[in-house]
Amino acid sequence: MLKKTALQITIRTSTLRDIKVLHLEPTDVCQAACPLCARETDKDFNKSLQRHLTIEQIEKHLDEEKIKALDKMFMCGNYGDPAAGKHTLDIYNYFRRLNPDIVLGMNTNGALQTTFWWHKLGQILNQPMDYVVFSIDGLESTNGVYRKNVVWSKLMANVEAFIAAGGSAHWDMLVYRHNQDQVNACEQLARDMGFKWFRAKVSRRGFTDRLEAPIGWANPRVSGTKINCHALNEQSIYIDAQGNLSPCCWLGARQKDFVTDFNLIQNSWTGLQPEITCLDTCGTTSTETSFSQQWQREVQL
Repeated sequence: MLKKTALQITIRTSTLRDIKVLHLEPTDVCQAACPLCARETDKDFNKSLQRHLTIEQIEKHLDEEKIKALDKMFMCGNYGDPAAGKHTLDIYNYFRRLNPDIVLGMNTNGALQTTFWWHKLGQILNQPMDYVVFSIDGLESTNGVYRKNVVWSKLMANVEAFIAAGGSAHWDMLVYRHNQDQVNACEQLARDMGFKWFRAKVSRRGFTDRLEAPIGWANPRVSGTKINCHALNEQSIYIDAQGNLSPCCWLGARQKDFVTDFNLIQNSWTGLQPEITCLDTCGTTSTETSFSQQWQREVQL
């Protein structure tokens, strides 16, 4: 009963008829072992369960009319990679059928599935603003330092299949000390392969002994006491791999502390202790937040 009440509060605060952007986590499965990912840092996360979001679970939150009113749906994940989802292609086809003009997107490490699967995805994501963000943190010699278990040859083959099918590919790079001398080469490779965008940034998740901060790259964090909420600004909501609804992916970033009560979160913004996740992501002293100014290099190719 408490969970239902919290969900009703969330919907009333940011009514679903006003939602324009839907963020889905289609699965909590991933082959990679990125050391700062929630899969590796969240001790309460059970990798063996392997959840896959279904269309029926999405329909519990958004009916067909709500989906037709959306401007954008994209897939990313706190725990999983969208390409690992059993129903990923079906979900994309479902949204495209109901809403032919919707923008469809994905964020992925790129080294899952077959080239046939990626060719099919490129045919589905065929509208001018559709995209796939491939998170590639360096060249073959360095990508695996953070993107552990990501096979370079498979990644490159999948990218080529997606682009060949007409897909718009974006290259996003996390910059560390070990790969910062490859940023220019990565941008050139992206250009040569037919990527549409190249972006590079410093990680907001921190550093380790092997993952040192790059020299000469600005820290993107903004320290502010006011909240400029990205989810409210873009009118978005987040549904995780279990079908749970949250105001945004950051508030749903830990399964044990998954947030559904947005009223409670918003009330904290005017108190003495604003929600720490909101401060870290959307805290502002002016118009910029750690989220909005994260990219140090952003080039249309």
